[in-house]
Amino acid sequence: MIVLASQSPRRREILLNAGFSIEVRPANVEEIPSESEDPEAYVLRLARDKAAASEARTEEFVLAADTTVAAAGHILEKPHSVEDAARMLRLLSGRTHQVLTGVCLRHGGREWCGVESTQVRFVELSEAEILAYAGSGEPMDKAGGYAIQGLASKFIDRVEGCYFNVVGLPISLVYRFLKEAGYGAPA
Repeated sequence: MIVLASQSPRRREILLNAGFSIEVRPANVEEIPSESEDPEAYVLRLARDKAAASEARTEEFVLAADTTVAAAGHILEKPHSVEDAARMLRLLSGRTHQVLTGVCLRHGGREWCGVESTQVRFVELSEAEILAYAGSGEPMDKAGGYAIQGLASKFIDRVEGCYFNVVGLPISLVYRFLKEAGYGAPA
C-alpha cells in the first residue's frame, strides 16, 4: 500500500491514473523556507519532513512531495489572495521559470529522495489577462499561482522536462523510487 502524505487532489489523481492503490494520510508540516534556503533544498526538505511526519506501518510505502515555482529570484508558493496571484503572474509573464518538486519515498527504514526540475515558459500576458485569470479562483491552491492543466494552459508556449512535475508529481521519478524500494508494478 502506498500512503500519500499529501492533501493534493492532483497528486492523488496522477497516482490513481498510473494504476497505483493509495491511501491519503496528509502530513501536517509547516511550509516556510529559511532565509538562505534555495528552492531545490526547500522542496526536498519539505518532502522529507512530510514523509517522516506521516504515520505508517513498516510494510507501507510512504510517499511525500512538495512543489514550488522559482522565478526571477523568488520562490512562488500558493498565492494568499487574488492580488498575490496577480503579482506572481506578472513575474511569470514573458519569462521562463522553474517548477521544482521534491519527492521522498520511505519504506522499511530506508528512503529515496530527489528533486525534479521542469522549465516552463509563459507568453507575454496583458494586465487584463492577468487580472481575469487571478480572479478566476484557479490559481489559489497552486504553486506559482497557475494550473498548467487548466485555464492557464493557453499561456504556456514551452515545457522542457516532465509535464506531470508541473501538475504536481513527477510520476516517472516516483515509479523509479518505488521499483528501487521493491514495490510491485501496477497493472
